Amino acid sequence: MSDPHRDVTSTIEALLSEGREFPPPEQFAPRAVVSSPSIYDEAENFEDFWARQAEQFVWRRPHRQVLDWSNPPFARWFVDAKLNITENCLDRHLQSAGDKVAYYWEGEPGDRRAVTYAELHSEVCRLANALADLGVTKGDRVAIYMGMVPELPTALLACARIGAPHSVVFGGFSSEALKDRIRDAECKVLITCDGSWRNGAAFPLKEYADAAVSECPSIEKVLVLRRTGQDVVMTEGRDVWWHDVVPGQPASREATEMDSEDMLYMLYTSGTTARPKGIVHTTAGYMVGTAVTHRFIFDIKPESDVYWCAADVGWVTGHSYIVYGPLANGCTSVMYEGVPNYPDKDRFWDIVERYKVSILYTAPTTIRTMIRWGPEFPEKHDLSSLRLLGTVGEPINPEAWMWYHTVIGRERCPIVDTWWQTETGMIMITPLPGITTTRPGSATFPFPGVGADVVDDQGRSVPLGGGGYLTLTRPWPAMLRTLYKDPDRYIETYWSRFSDPSTNTWVYFAGDGAKRDDDGYFWLLGRVDDVMNISGHRISTLEVESALVDHPMVAEAAVIGRADERTGQAIAAFVCLKGDAQGDEALIVTLRDHVAGKIGKIARPASIVFTPDLPKTRSGKIMRRLLKDVSESRQLGDVTTLANAAVIDDITQRAATASRED
Repeated sequence: MSDPHRDVTSTIEALLSEGREFPPPEQFAPRAVVSSPSIYDEAENFEDFWARQAEQFVWRRPHRQVLDWSNPPFARWFVDAKLNITENCLDRHLQSAGDKVAYYWEGEPGDRRAVTYAELHSEVCRLANALADLGVTKGDRVAIYMGMVPELPTALLACARIGAPHSVVFGGFSSEALKDRIRDAECKVLITCDGSWRNGAAFPLKEYADAAVSECPSIEKVLVLRRTGQDVVMTEGRDVWWHDVVPGQPASREATEMDSEDMLYMLYTSGTTARPKGIVHTTAGYMVGTAVTHRFIFDIKPESDVYWCAADVGWVTGHSYIVYGPLANGCTSVMYEGVPNYPDKDRFWDIVERYKVSILYTAPTTIRTMIRWGPEFPEKHDLSSLRLLGTVGEPINPEAWMWYHTVIGRERCPIVDTWWQTETGMIMITPLPGITTTRPGSATFPFPGVGADVVDDQGRSVPLGGGGYLTLTRPWPAMLRTLYKDPDRYIETYWSRFSDPSTNTWVYFAGDGAKRDDDGYFWLLGRVDDVMNISGHRISTLEVESALVDHPMVAEAAVIGRADERTGQAIAAFVCLKGDAQGDEALIVTLRDHVAGKIGKIARPASIVFTPDLPKTRSGKIMRRLLKDVSESRQLGDVTTLANAAVIDDITQRAATASRED
């Protein structure tokens, strides 16, 4: 009997060795939403391009100016337009497609629901009315901390319906992370669940929410959805059950009129300091950017497609490409609550087969994990409904790209490998599946109307064939407008490195490295700062170091992201203990759990090395690049600037015998 792992590996190696390119499939290209390369020329006047795209939406008052860039880097798009985004996501579909399924939802235990556009509209209005009864008015911030249930997009849309900016916190984050985000946003209400199902167990969302809210004086009410049925503490006067206050509300509510630049939401991302950054997205430009990119890049045919973005709404991918973009396009989507290997490693493919998913958008981390499990799991299922595949969250290595192409796409589905960020709000670099010849591992070209460049340390454009820093050279509709309550940090973080205000030159620094090949294809190289990319989630090294040092036995810690075949990067920690304390396997477990409690399980170090000292320069700066060399078993870089050069040999020996968490 042949080995399926070996058979697939041999096929992939053969294809890669040929330097294969993949033009759009013949049967795909003629019917594609974008079928002519002329779109790039048409979008060269990017303001006119976006103005034309905006015509497809419902406006209470049209814009008088497409872009106001008179006060860079603070952009205003579709100036003075009036709208409510939920009217574009829901109301305008009701007459012709009210009975159409908006979401096929599947819970991890196996429970299922199909929610139509009419039903979603009614539930959004009921929740909007309930939030109003709880005292939420236009401009109030609402925190959302939930699992992947249909009520999660309902909550986002209900907030948008009444003009209350939402701040969604990923349901896997700890109470500490939730508290920090609530306090920074000064949220008035928190929406949460009793728990959520994850890998066969109930995650205690309400318990974590209680711990956070106890230190958040701005929170007046906590609205709790019953999901798992576990016992929870309900604080009288503050906590209310969803089932007590939402179902009896009227199923209609007039949408609050919003200005194009009114804040739609904030979403916090890790930064280079312990305080997370509150990314602010506004209404009109974000709506246009996400809906248009969703339709063009995923070749959306609303009348026939079933689209599955296998992300979590707690991240920007879920905001843009589970909620706002797909609903604005009248698309039918799939939502899944749990992990891809519960109860077995074919759960993803069972979902694809059951709902006849035609478009799948997932992370390279997930793909690499499934490679390890083996092709026999997808091969158990009929995946013939798939016609397009996408990747998001991090660069995809060519081997994983080819596995996705051969095993999942059966060599007939175009792959759109997308690059974008929480800050950009929409996909920025991507193939267009009807016209782009793809190369495994390359995100190919900027989306029409998007300006991107690769520059050196001085901000000079690097010739084709070279690498450097990825930058964005013109405004785009879904761009972040600022950092919440911190415009100076916004300028410093994103616009200070390569911009020249004296010549009115404004260049956005993405924080990622990139190269372009001789044909202009973009190849993303990952982060160039101290934010690690763990399974597509951005985690600050300083946040993890701070969590480690918070433990009473830890004196000092240094954290780096080392290359990892499965997760892209893995967190490697180097820890100095206090006094005569001794590090052992039990303490490693304790420290991992401590970090998980402070930040979330996603931030738990994969490896911890105990060391009496850290490699430092004479000025006291920790040389993390040397720790990265050690962790990745590379030849060490220059050590002549170290004040304690001998310690690196000791760390190398310790790292060689340290255990790593799989």
